[in-house]
Amino acid sequence: MKKMINSIFKILILNLFYFLFSVSVFSQEISFLFMGDIMGHGPQIRSAWQEETKKYDYEEVFSPLEDIISSADFAIANLEVTLAGGPYTGYPQFSSPDELAVACKNSGMDVLVTGNNHSCDRKNKGIIRTVNVLDSLNILHTGTFKDLGERESKNLLILSKDGINVGVLNYTYGTNGNKFSSPAYVNLLDSALIKKDIKKAKKEDLDKLIVYVHWGYEYRDFPNLYQKNFNRFFQDLGVDIVIGSHPHVIQPMEYGKKNNQEFLTIFSLGNFVSNQREERKDGGAMIRLSFKKSYNNILISRKEYIPVWVHKFMEKKKYHYQILPCARPIYNEEYFSNIEDLQKMKTFLDNTRSHLNTNNLGIKEGLPYGLIGFKPITILQSQVPELRKLDFKQIKTKRRRKKRK
Repeated sequence: MKKMINSIFKILILNLFYFLFSVSVFSQEISFLFMGDIMGHGPQIRSAWQEETKKYDYEEVFSPLEDIISSADFAIANLEVTLAGGPYTGYPQFSSPDELAVACKNSGMDVLVTGNNHSCDRKNKGIIRTVNVLDSLNILHTGTFKDLGERESKNLLILSKDGINVGVLNYTYGTNGNKFSSPAYVNLLDSALIKKDIKKAKKEDLDKLIVYVHWGYEYRDFPNLYQKNFNRFFQDLGVDIVIGSHPHVIQPMEYGKKNNQEFLTIFSLGNFVSNQREERKDGGAMIRLSFKKSYNNILISRKEYIPVWVHKFMEKKKYHYQILPCARPIYNEEYFSNIEDLQKMKTFLDNTRSHLNTNNLGIKEGLPYGLIGFKPITILQSQVPELRKLDFKQIKTKRRRKKRK
């Protein structure tokens, strides 16, 4: 009888071990949030200046989205400015204060891709200093590099959680005619280069490969032939996800699955934040995406878009900017001091829904809240340190806690 009890006990222990092992190993999940273009027009720079403290502060810009951004395992956006130092300027040659990157970090962003048509706005100095600032803040990045050695080691950005490895590459169609020179490097949309990069990436232990690509015509609601051809090129090379930016308006999203092989394309996420106020340009969309891995098979378990609208408003004789998850009921008549702003937001939301619900393939709107289980932590402005000018020692920033499943 004792031997029988011991045998049963061993079987129960083995079953419990198998159950725990299967849950932890065979049911892993990793979540992403993709955002569009972070712009830095002149009025945005002036808005961030705080006369009382004689410092720049962008914290309020992202604060309405902190629960959404921080609840994803990895939040990624396109930084379409340089952090080249003063003088700070907007269009056509962007250089924003370092505090913009600090606010991105504090809101929960993990990665800023930097390959876009404004990468060379301040030439090599801008490329190199931007990379240095992001490194000092522990913000991951790819797309532009200080030198070829750094490109060799950091071109493929691998994001990992619980045994799931996702690679990220970033390319741009051009740099507005402003050429980079040695030692700096910018990833261009060159088919031979991309083919070589992806071939090298495939040698890594990747579960999925994502390409963030800066392409297309500005202010067009649909992708052009150039985008479609490159998109097929990416698919043929085995890329799993393509995230597009540059048009500054939202373009359709397409999901397909064939023989258990998935391919998802976001042709353009539009503006995440900018000073562009015309219809369609005054907002964009975020994409929330999750991968679930079971028994060495990894598939998309969540795919949804969340509309965001940039609220520019006057307060204390100064303009302010905030990115609103505009489908939240709280943004109603009581929230807006100017009823015209409410109408503009509604127009953007209605147009976005009409456009995407008509033209998307397999991607629907999601709820404008953080993932279930997120517990917000208050960030105090006094806890954000002053940046040291041209001192790239690590800058400690108050970081919102990520939800880990």
